[in-house]
Amino acid sequence: MNNKVKKKGIYKTTILFIILDIIVFGCFFMMYGPFDYVRNLYVTTAMKTMEHKYLAKVFYSDETIEKIMNSNYFIAIEEDANIDDVVIDTSEKDSYKDKYEEELFTRENGNDLYKVIDIEVGNSKGYLIAIYDPTKVELIHTKQFNVGTYGERVVTMCDRYNDAVCINGGGFVDNGYGSDIPIGYVIKDNEIIWTPEQGNNYRDNIIGMTNDGKLKLMANATGQEALDADVKDGMVFGPFLIVNGKELEIVGDPWGKSPRVAIAQRKDGLMMFLVIDGRNYIDGASLRDVVEVLKRYGAYNAANLDGGQSSSLVVNGELINNPPAEAKRTNGRYVVTGWGLKR
Repeated sequence: MNNKVKKKGIYKTTILFIILDIIVFGCFFMMYGPFDYVRNLYVTTAMKTMEHKYLAKVFYSDETIEKIMNSNYFIAIEEDANIDDVVIDTSEKDSYKDKYEEELFTRENGNDLYKVIDIEVGNSKGYLIAIYDPTKVELIHTKQFNVGTYGERVVTMCDRYNDAVCINGGGFVDNGYGSDIPIGYVIKDNEIIWTPEQGNNYRDNIIGMTNDGKLKLMANATGQEALDADVKDGMVFGPFLIVNGKELEIVGDPWGKSPRVAIAQRKDGLMMFLVIDGRNYIDGASLRDVVEVLKRYGAYNAANLDGGQSSSLVVNGELINNPPAEAKRTNGRYVVTGWGLKR
């Protein structure tokens, strides 16, 4: 009896080691084998996160990582959005040029404020929010900007602003949980309420909404230049994905796949919030995926916002997207800015 038990134990142990060998072999085959796509996706995704760059260095040398990153890049759009091209008319039409335009403009249950459109990007679920009155889009932000605090969840900010729909916005100094320190300018109600430590002459990509409801994208601008261009609310992030109908030039897959968030406007003024779910290193959307979705729905100007764990879409007080596990458990990550739709 003891021999049978012993043999059974040896058999189970042997099977376990075989399984582990197969897993290890599979990992090394995927990371060092002939599949450049898998290797590039893993490295670019890891290196574009705030906290998990070390995951790329587990398998690859700094030289290999640099080579991969240099072969996957985008060429930033350096022109400003010409908002004179945008003529606001978001009323329902008698006819539409395609099914995507019809999907955007056909109101749902008489809701003339917004519409939630479910989409799919690969294996990932996404949400496109059509917004019919662009003058109701506003910047939302934490109560205060202080060192040592953790920002606020989008759910909390959205409730405080009493907005119907909200998404997260720009970057922040990351301390592992979040932060109340924005990266770059923050403009609210025609006033610069946060200036980066580099000072008033600091230049960056500014994503703004003008007083007449137009998405103003300004490349390499100061906060004062944004105010002079009639930006009422604004913040810093990027890259710009579409400017004056021209798409971001993307080589390879520079940022890998991840949860993504974007803001966009059509030439007829209709605004769009886009949120795509995913899990870092596994699924989600690439920058190219985001551009393709927005172009499909007619975006004329569009900008990438903070993604990953920060990805949040709140509709009527509820977080409806599915951010990565840590953020989902806590009803969203702490962030510092976002965009909201006034009721």
